[in-house]
Amino acid sequence: MTDVVDSDEILRRIQRARAWAEQEEEEWKARSDDLKRGDPDLSHDADVRGHAYEAIRNVLDEILTPGAHDEDG
Repeated sequence: MTDVVDSDEILRRIQRARAWAEQEEEEWKARSDDLKRGDPDLSHDADVRGHAYEAIRNVLDEILTPGAHDEDG
């Protein structure tokens, strides 16, 4: 079964996904900073995850505001 959604609903879903990715990015990067001295391996893993969520956020930003991240993001 396929649900039909209008453009406003798609926009809301993208905005929610972007906000979620931003929150996850911040949490993983903060976790990485907290772990730097105690466990460098876990810190690196958390940093990689933070960058993954940053990439997701950047893609969603580009969908929402095309051109806003031209090469400087």
